[in-house]
Amino acid sequence: MFESPLKKEKESSKTGLWVGIGIVVVLAVVALVYVTSKHGAKGPAPVATLSNVKGDPVHDLRVVSAKMDKDFSGTTAMWSVDIKNSSAQLTYSNIAYETTYIGAENRVLLVNQGKIPLTIGPGDDQSAQFRDTLYPTGTIWFKIRITDATAAK
Repeated sequence: MFESPLKKEKESSKTGLWVGIGIVVVLAVVALVYVTSKHGAKGPAPVATLSNVKGDPVHDLRVVSAKMDKDFSGTTAMWSVDIKNSSAQLTYSNIAYETTYIGAENRVLLVNQGKIPLTIGPGDDQSAQFRDTLYPTGTIWFKIRITDATAAK
């Protein structure tokens, strides 16, 4: 008939404890959602683009073989090159080159620059053929070298 007042206090304190824990959990979930949505609003992580990737195309790209012939009219230099990309991560495109035509007494007759419209992935090698310039009269030997390229991941 008589209930102890201590029993009622213990039951209400347990209920209050559970209500307090529930409130803390709800606040934690709301804070977590807020923080993740705020970071998510910045957009995806930046992707490696052509403008923010630094490579060393002069080191990574190597002319494995090069052959120069004249076109059917005999006036324009036609190059056939094999290029190897030794980079393990970067893809190179828009490969800039420099050709040098040398005459008697190792005198430079002409230096020409251009771009090879080629894309070479990491570790790959590719062949390209392109027209260069009017073939200088008196050319004894010639060379080609890579001067630059656009890098991407």
